[in-house]
Amino acid sequence: MLGIAHISTGDMFREEVEEGTALGLKLKGIMESGDLVPDEIVIDALKERIKKLDCRLGFILDGFPRTIEQAEALDKMFKIDLVLNIQMPEDILIEKISARRVCRECGDIYNVADIHRKGIDMPPMLPKVAGKCDKCGGELYQRSDDKPAVIKERLLTYKKETKPLIDYYRKRGLLKDFKATAGPEKVVPKIVGLLRKYE
Repeated sequence: MLGIAHISTGDMFREEVEEGTALGLKLKGIMESGDLVPDEIVIDALKERIKKLDCRLGFILDGFPRTIEQAEALDKMFKIDLVLNIQMPEDILIEKISARRVCRECGDIYNVADIHRKGIDMPPMLPKVAGKCDKCGGELYQRSDDKPAVIKERLLTYKKETKPLIDYYRKRGLLKDFKATAGPEKVVPKIVGLLRKYE
């Protein structure tokens, strides 16, 4: 859409776990417990990822940085144009994440939650056939780190480790708050419009 790479550190690490690599075996327990992957591992993985050709015109980071230490390491690598802080009430966030379903084959994402409260209007994103991916017919499943108990642990970790980044970037004039109140068909065009101002 913007012609630049979208880099999700979470997706990168889940691929390692799925492939059963040495790194994946190390990451599996960390991710299932809701803990953050150690800074050194994340930073090294990101350094390798951004060397790829699709990053030559820029990139969007999703899930990084998650700590002040990661942010400081990022500052040494690149000039950051914008940090987007997507906001949603915590109970809605837990419901939405725990309703996510992912295709085992192609990674396409669906969501079974139908949320209409607190000014939020998020209809479900359902497949045409229950439990089957529209794109490839693969089985849809709930990731182990998308279970409510793990999400709550992840939120506790977020408040302790990641939330301080809001002030870190706000003080530098790089942070924009964005309230997510609808599904992706309405939210994504607004986010893209915001990002285009920084092209």
